Amino acid sequence: MPVLRPSLTRTRALLVVLAAVSLVALFTTRVSRKMPDFEVYWTAGTRAMAAQPLYRADDGHYQFKYLPAFALIAAPAALMPLPAAKAAWFGVSAVLMMALLWLSLRAMPDLRRPAPLLLVLTFLAMAKFYAHELVLGQVNLLFGAIVTLALVWMRLGRDAAAGLLLALAVVVKPYAAIFAPWLIARRNRAAFGTFAAALVLLLLVPAVRYGWQGNLDLLGDWWRTVTTTTAPNLTNPDNVSLSAMFTKWLGPTAAAPRLAAVAGAFLLLLTAIVMATRGALKVPDTLEGSLLLLLIPLLSPQGWDYVFLIGTPAVMLLINYSGALPPGLRSAAIAAIAVAGLTIYDLVGRDLYSAFMQLSIVTLCVFVELVAIATLRFRRVA
Repeated sequence: MPVLRPSLTRTRALLVVLAAVSLVALFTTRVSRKMPDFEVYWTAGTRAMAAQPLYRADDGHYQFKYLPAFALIAAPAALMPLPAAKAAWFGVSAVLMMALLWLSLRAMPDLRRPAPLLLVLTFLAMAKFYAHELVLGQVNLLFGAIVTLALVWMRLGRDAAAGLLLALAVVVKPYAAIFAPWLIARRNRAAFGTFAAALVLLLLVPAVRYGWQGNLDLLGDWWRTVTTTTAPNLTNPDNVSLSAMFTKWLGPTAAAPRLAAVAGAFLLLLTAIVMATRGALKVPDTLEGSLLLLLIPLLSPQGWDYVFLIGTPAVMLLINYSGALPPGLRSAAIAAIAVAGLTIYDLVGRDLYSAFMQLSIVTLCVFVELVAIATLRFRRVA
């Protein structure tokens, strides 16, 4: 199969257009008065600068649930008035969306489809999740861009630098810790060594502001906040995790967490088998990293639907290599990508969209995508 080389100028121009359209349309019509999650980061940054407690129950639904080091990362935004900080972060997020698409393209082992086609189709498939992210002012685009850049650097042999990026990703979103066992399985000491050392250092950084004991207290408060605020979110229609899916289907019975654990164990076992069969493939990291990114929203009890945007490399991978899938699975994967990405509230209406989310159909679609990615590995495609 011939390798298609992208026209860099045309491809980058397309990315700029996609980002600009998203920026203008969303910010002017829906975003400027919203971005509630960004307000959480801005508030945490303000508190971090004053060495104040970060985790407060009286913040209600919008409690800060990130590692203490993230509050220090958010501190520069708190130096600006909130409206100006929102506008700045919205612009940065639009650029990160463009970067995530570009980096996903760079991470492909080879191109079986024209680059502009891959970018457009992937953007359309993920636009719903990008839009939700921008409206909330979340940091999943930052997380996805960091991890995907790490995959690109692994392709280039820059494993130590990639490990550093993955450590930073844990601070941005703690569920990036799922990459630690993968780094160990790759048997690359440079990547895992840098990852572990950088993560320890990043976890200790808040001690500069809060003191040694204060930082330990913050880490304890973070753990209590994360573990005690999960259960109420499992029945939220927008929660697409395995735990939420079985809870919505069966109610809060003992069977729901057990079935979620079994399904999660199956997916982790499938992922382990995929990694074990990398063999002599020249570029195995992209598929494996994409698989882990797609797993995160399913395994995390706080897996909201828009978090699926971090699966951008996985979706592009499936579009790129769709011709290598068995016909039945190819059709199922294409349908899953389309249903997950194109079922939009404004198009299907309140009742149908509510039923769609309550039945966790997005979760089932992603399950199909995971199986399709694993099949690409078993067919020695990537």
